[in-house]
Amino acid sequence: MKRRVVLSIAWMLGLLLALPAAAGAQNQADGPSISLGDSPTSAVQLLVLFGVLSILPGLIFCVTAFPRILIVLSFLRQALGTPSTPPNQVLVGIAMFLTLFVMGPTMIKVKDTAVEPYMNKKISFQTALERGQEPLRTFMFKQTRPGDLALFIKMAKMKRPATRADVPTRVLIPAFLTSELKTAFQIGFLIYLPFLVIDLVIASTLLGVGMMMLPPPLISLPFKLLLFVLVDGWHLVFEAIVNSFNTS
Repeated sequence: MKRRVVLSIAWMLGLLLALPAAAGAQNQADGPSISLGDSPTSAVQLLVLFGVLSILPGLIFCVTAFPRILIVLSFLRQALGTPSTPPNQVLVGIAMFLTLFVMGPTMIKVKDTAVEPYMNKKISFQTALERGQEPLRTFMFKQTRPGDLALFIKMAKMKRPATRADVPTRVLIPAFLTSELKTAFQIGFLIYLPFLVIDLVIASTLLGVGMMMLPPPLISLPFKLLLFVLVDGWHLVFEAIVNSFNTS
């Protein structure tokens, strides 16, 4: 079971770059098959698998919810005035598990429509690639603004696509990333506002009493932490991040 879950995640992250051309080459390959356990796999499939594993970190950044989540958490850390707390490893870990939570329905669709049938030898490798791309492309389309998509279609000097299926993945990914950056910065701005008010109040108070040599962040930090704890800040931030994704 664990093996299939891991395979589902790897397939979801790698399907967009495992181009159908590779699958076509696999169908034309006449070389001997290499057996891994009970599942015979061609040399081309092994090449695609190793390629996917080598670019897996980049895929996580490019085609999932990870960039938005990590950027928002980084903004939160800066707004609190604690640039090294939580440490980077903790933030990345939180972002990873929130990404798995947000991408759960998409991973399940990839598993049900592509991974399971292929592992059960019901469909070919090329068919699995084609089926597995669709849930991930659907997720990206839901998060991508029409203006960003139109921008990259224009820069690619393409004709206006009639349907979403006509939009190449090479155009969809940068449009998706642009929309993710914009949304993450919007959420970060809203997170910054209450803490900025505290900084302004503390700075004005210190200036009014003549304590200009005392750094305002040193005094405002306890008040910002107190506010964050009293309003159950982590609960609110995680809820806002998850609800910001269009999964309907």
